[in-house]
Amino acid sequence: MRYIEITIPSGKRRAVLDILDDEGIEYVVSDEIGHQQTDAVVRFPLPTRAVEGVLDRLAEAELSTARVVVIDAETVISEEFDELRKLHRRGTTTGERTSRQVLVTKADELTPAFSIYVVMLLISAVVATSGLLSDSPAVVVGSMVIAPLLGPALAASVGIVTGDGELRTRGFRYQVVGVAVVIAASIGLATLARLAGLEPGGVDIVVVAELEERVSPNLFSLAVALGAGVAGILSLTRGFSEAIVGVMIAAALIPPAAAVGITTAWGMYGAALGAFGLVAINVLSINAAALVTLWLAGYRPQGLFEVSPTRRQTATYAAVFAVGLLALSTPLVGITLLEFQTTQLKSTAEGEVETVLEEPDYDGVEAESVEVILDDDYPLRSIDRVVVTVRTDGVETDPELGTRLSDAVSAEVDDPPIVEVRYVLADQHGSDEQPALEPTERQVVHTVGDRSDNEEERLEERRSRA
Repeated sequence: MRYIEITIPSGKRRAVLDILDDEGIEYVVSDEIGHQQTDAVVRFPLPTRAVEGVLDRLAEAELSTARVVVIDAETVISEEFDELRKLHRRGTTTGERTSRQVLVTKADELTPAFSIYVVMLLISAVVATSGLLSDSPAVVVGSMVIAPLLGPALAASVGIVTGDGELRTRGFRYQVVGVAVVIAASIGLATLARLAGLEPGGVDIVVVAELEERVSPNLFSLAVALGAGVAGILSLTRGFSEAIVGVMIAAALIPPAAAVGITTAWGMYGAALGAFGLVAINVLSINAAALVTLWLAGYRPQGLFEVSPTRRQTATYAAVFAVGLLALSTPLVGITLLEFQTTQLKSTAEGEVETVLEEPDYDGVEAESVEVILDDDYPLRSIDRVVVTVRTDGVETDPELGTRLSDAVSAEVDDPPIVEVRYVLADQHGSDEQPALEPTERQVVHTVGDRSDNEEERLEERRSRA
């Protein structure tokens, strides 16, 4: 419920009261003494759903100099108000729809002062970068909580559908500046961490789990951002928890932006491009989802002659968002298909390895793991090799096993991968009279397949890091 207070300009009292009487609204009027521009003040309660329609009708009375105050009301005890509430409840969906006028005010209030916005984002960037470098999900979540991104992420869409050019421009400007601030701060902090030797993953920084998933995004990342945009608008229009939705929006923007800074500082520009692509996709997705949700919810500017231009403006922005999303999402399709292919290849390889090792010739050999390794060509990676790790209680390796496994795996896939067999040899020391010492493990690698010189160098580098 809302409580409305309107100062009525001189000469407009009858027009305003006729509208309120026509709407069946119970009101109180008090004369204003000493104000030449104001004739009276009218106060009345309204169901939330009725606010927008009533204010639009009052605006048609040309109350350009009127002051309108909308206040939340806890309860109203009145038979007439109960009838009014039932009237506006008929034929509508469940939930209280925020009026267009209040929506604009809320979007504006959720956008903080520019200096505070920048400072909070700098803090969020430092926390997110630290969390990614330390591979700490809890710290990364903390960076999302303090990022003030809800207002700017939704203000642009609210400004578009309501014809508020200032709100739209400020929303877009805040979003661009916010992403730039987080990336720049992350580059600076990550550079200091690298110079200090704080490299949690060695040279290949993207082996950090919290970082790896953001430098090579898939289509599921798009779904997260679209959901954040829809939830953000619903939080404004239906009164849901705005703080929780703000965290969801920050989750789609802060960690990927920090990932851009970290990978840039490490000189991994392909990975940085992948992370930046995720940031761009998420920004477009949030704005597109918010815009479509607002328009479908029926939010329009006031006045017959303002609807058509706003409809064209909304369609234009929606088309721009759609084209941008389509262009940026195309690589995500390839990444998603690669993940499915990798999963399928791993399952096939595990089955073939188990079949081969069941033969009597390999009684002392057990499969430990099967991994499908991708190359480092971020963001569009490809399958590099299949690594099969086996354990044997002997001290000899069987080069033929690698060939057998390679042939078995290659027979099940269209593009045969390179198969690398790693032997973990357990050497048992001691005698019958003396207690046996703990077995020692040595790893021997046999590779089956053709490699270029560059691939061999890259493989040796990976082995040295391992």
